[in-house]
Amino acid sequence: MNVSRALVGGSTRPFFAALFALGFTMLALGAPVRADIAPFVGEYSGSADVIQADGTKIPRDMSVKINTTKYGFTVTWTSVTRRASGKLSEKSYSVDFVPSGRGEVYAAAQRKNVFGHEVQLDPMKGEPYVWARIDAETLTVYSLFVSTDGGYSLQQYDRTLTEGGLDLNFQNIQDGEILRAVETFLTRD
Repeated sequence: MNVSRALVGGSTRPFFAALFALGFTMLALGAPVRADIAPFVGEYSGSADVIQADGTKIPRDMSVKINTTKYGFTVTWTSVTRRASGKLSEKSYSVDFVPSGRGEVYAAAQRKNVFGHEVQLDPMKGEPYVWARIDAETLTVYSLFVSTDGGYSLQQYDRTLTEGGLDLNFQNIQDGEILRAVETFLTRD
């Protein structure tokens, strides 16, 4: 059968079906696969001794809540520090993450632009640049700050699924030096 005849007067169904299948296959192979947040969804809590750069340990209670959203997921975490004086200091953070178009990498949606779209904050204005990735059983959240003198501070939270909860590994790195580190287990509530 002549291809031009098939396109003009003959049956074009097999030709277009094959063309569609080829296009769909190429699209599927070229599109990055989005990681699944579902196994991480839940609430977790625990406590640990935070190791400071000078080796001292400060007790801290920690919790994290991971939820799905319409466009991605939210990570909310809280830490309560117990000072030697008995004073408690609580800090909470919540960040929405949306697909970045790069598979397992998620962009933080921390504020709305003039068009109403969620966008990243600007690290050149002293705001944190935050992103997340899912690598197998580990959800990592990064937070990068650029100081006024051009130095940096990077916080890295690795939350790895384990039986009954999450293994949390946290590091706060400033200009290449680890200032704080935490390793603990957070129980799924």
